[in-house]
Amino acid sequence: MTSIGGAEMVDWNLAVATATRFVRPGPEISREEARAVVAELRRHAKASEEHVRSFTRMIPEGHEPEDTPVLVVDRAGWVRANVAGFRELLRPLLGKMQDRRGSGPGNAVLGAVGGKVTGVELGMLLSFLASRVLGQYETFAPATRELPGSSKGGGRLLLVAPNIVHVERELEVDPHDFRLWVALHEETHRTQFTGVPWLRDHLQGEIQSFLEETEVDPMTVLERLREAAQTFSGGSRPEGERGEDDGGHGLVEIVQTPAQREILGRLTAVMSLLEGHADFVMDGVGPDVVGSVAEIREKFQQRRARGASRLDLALRKLLGLDAKLRQYRDGEKFVRAVVDEVGMDGFNRVWTSPNTLPTKAEIAAPADWVARVHRKADS
Repeated sequence: MTSIGGAEMVDWNLAVATATRFVRPGPEISREEARAVVAELRRHAKASEEHVRSFTRMIPEGHEPEDTPVLVVDRAGWVRANVAGFRELLRPLLGKMQDRRGSGPGNAVLGAVGGKVTGVELGMLLSFLASRVLGQYETFAPATRELPGSSKGGGRLLLVAPNIVHVERELEVDPHDFRLWVALHEETHRTQFTGVPWLRDHLQGEIQSFLEETEVDPMTVLERLREAAQTFSGGSRPEGERGEDDGGHGLVEIVQTPAQREILGRLTAVMSLLEGHADFVMDGVGPDVVGSVAEIREKFQQRRARGASRLDLALRKLLGLDAKLRQYRDGEKFVRAVVDEVGMDGFNRVWTSPNTLPTKAEIAAPADWVARVHRKADS
C-alpha cells in the first residue's frame, strides 16, 4: 500500500498485536485433547464435502471444483487471517484517502499517529469478534505460507477450534455431533464459492463499488457520524414518528451515501441468501448424520437470540451483528420457501448469474423471486 513518510493509514501489525493481546483466553484443554479436536474437525470437514454436495446438487457429478484448504486455527490465527483480508479489501479506499491527505511533513506525522490509532481500534474490534466466530469461509484474503489458500490465490475454510469447544461446553451438547454440525455449515459456504465460479468476483466487485463511493472528506464523515449519533439517541425524529426499523442499524450501515445504500441492499440480499442456504443445508443434512441435531439447533438458536451479556448485546447492535442474525433467519425462510415451491434443482437457478440472485425485497417475498426467475424463463 502507498504510504506517506512510511506511515500507512492503518498500522496492520499493531492491529494484530492489539487483538491477540486483548482477546479472551480460550477454554482450558490439554495438549492431547487439543490435538484430538483438531484432527476430528479436519475429518468432519472432509466428510462434510460429500454430504453437502449430495444434498445441494450444486456441483455436477464428475466435476471437481477449485480445491481450497481447511485450516483449523486458534483465535490469534483467525485474527491474522482477517487482518490480511481487511488489508486486501480496503487497499483501494485507503489509497484514495492517502492521496486526499497530501504529502506535507505535518501530514506524515498525522498519518503515523492516525495509523496507530486506527490499528488499535481495529485490533479491539477483532479481539471482540475472535472469541465468537466458530468458522468462516475466507474468500478474499491473499494466500501466504502461514495461511495458504487455493491455487488461484484465495479461498480457505477456517474452523476456530477453541470457540467450537467453548460453545459445545456452554450448550452441554454432544461434542462430536456439534463439531460435525458446524463443519456442515462452513462446508456449505465453501461449496457455494467453489461451485459458483462467478460469485467471488461479483461480491468483490460490489464491495469495491461500495468503498469507491465512500466520502473521504473529513467534514462529511463527521457530519454523518453526528447523524448516526442522533439516530442511536433517538434525536433524529420526534417520539412516536419512528418506523419499526429505526434503531436496528449498525454504525457501518448508517454512515452511508445514497449510492452506498443501494449497494448495501444488494449485498444484504446476497449475504442473507448465503447464510440462510447454509442453515438450510445444515438442517437438511443434519438428521441423517448428526444424531442430536434437534437439540443442538434449539440450544444454538437460543444462544444466538439472547447474546452473552448486556455489553455483548450493545456491541452487537452497534456493529450491526443483529442484522447478521436476521440474515440467517430471513435467508433460511427464503430458501425453504423456494425449495418447497420448485424443488432443489429449481432453487439452484439462483446460482445461474448475478441477475438471478434475489433482491432484498425478494428475500422477504420468495414467491416474487420464483415468478421473476422461473415463470419468465419457462414462458
